[in-house]
Amino acid sequence: MRIALIHAVTVAMAPVHEAFTKLWPEAECTDLLDTALAVDRERDGELTAAMTRRIGVLAGYAAGTGAAGILFTCSAFGEAIEAAAKASALPILKPNEAMFDAALEAGQRIGMLATFLPSVAGMEEEFRALAKARGSQATIETVCIEDAMRALKGGDGATHDRLLGEAAPRLAGCDAVVLAHFSTARAEAAVKPALNCPVLTAPGAAVTRLKSVLGHSPAA
Repeated sequence: MRIALIHAVTVAMAPVHEAFTKLWPEAECTDLLDTALAVDRERDGELTAAMTRRIGVLAGYAAGTGAAGILFTCSAFGEAIEAAAKASALPILKPNEAMFDAALEAGQRIGMLATFLPSVAGMEEEFRALAKARGSQATIETVCIEDAMRALKGGDGATHDRLLGEAAPRLAGCDAVVLAHFSTARAEAAVKPALNCPVLTAPGAAVTRLKSVLGHSPAA
């Protein structure tokens, strides 16, 4: 079964492929990459109509390759991904919904460690909308460490992970902490020792959700 992975940053690619290898190795994963999306999103400071159209074009192209499902891996384009999903007959998943669902099951006070500031407001809005839909009064508090993303893009993954680990205690007292982006999943081992609550990552949750949506049991 072919699954199309659509990326706006190269650093999101390895984490999702690792999750598929671990959780759904039978899936045939293909990649579409448009790094201009992330550049334009950061420059413009908002999700524009042009970006939304581009997300839709990418989803349409992926559908044309014979994909059975589509997973976007960049967290800064939530509304555009929702629009693409409504226009498609295929299951199209946003990167964080499954992780947010798991966080809501963990408690009412959720922390989020992010590294890409333009994505934060949209992600917080998505979380609150999901909480409302689930009948939850949960709140979310975000700490964004932009230097960590700069380090990762520069090839210094160790510094990226260390900075997230050092920032994690600022979310002490939360019922769960989510690592906001697919690229931050790599820092899980650095963050966990600094907290006394579950630390949740997006790639594994998203792969498990997509596998279930397409009719495969998580254990299959």
